[in-house]
Amino acid sequence: MAIRTNWEIVHSCGHEVTHNLSDRPADRRAGFARWLAGRDCTVCWRAARDSDTESKEAWLAARRAEEHQAVTDWAARFEMPPLEGAEKALDWGARSRHQLVTAAHTALVLEGTWSDEDWSVLEEKARTLTRASWWIDQRDAEGRDLPELLDAATDADRGTENPFR
Repeated sequence: MAIRTNWEIVHSCGHEVTHNLSDRPADRRAGFARWLAGRDCTVCWRAARDSDTESKEAWLAARRAEEHQAVTDWAARFEMPPLEGAEKALDWGARSRHQLVTAAHTALVLEGTWSDEDWSVLEEKARTLTRASWWIDQRDAEGRDLPELLDAATDADRGTENPFR
């Protein structure tokens, strides 16, 4: 006799839904059905998720504040200059710079073969790039690619002390 694929599940919200579990191995269907019974149905789960925007916003604000503090502390510790650009891009650019530079340090120094002297040269190059948008554009790059990215940066990506530029 074949193991059934359609299961009538009474969810914890009280709704009864037929679930097709044919995409699961036969020996895992009963356990998954039991797990589903302990959860709200999809409709109720979405409604609860969409109505709980205050706690999501509070969580996101707290997370952003933690990230901002970590990035600010890191920038001060390693003497990274403030970034330039649109006000909306500054935090995102700083976060992107922090993530890429720390990933590069891990890949090149901690897991790679670079010496501290090699890293110091790269870190100095990174300090010259103060355009937030440049760092945002590199947000998906691998840490090991940072040396090549820094070499490819143009003068337009570097800051200037001339306020009339």
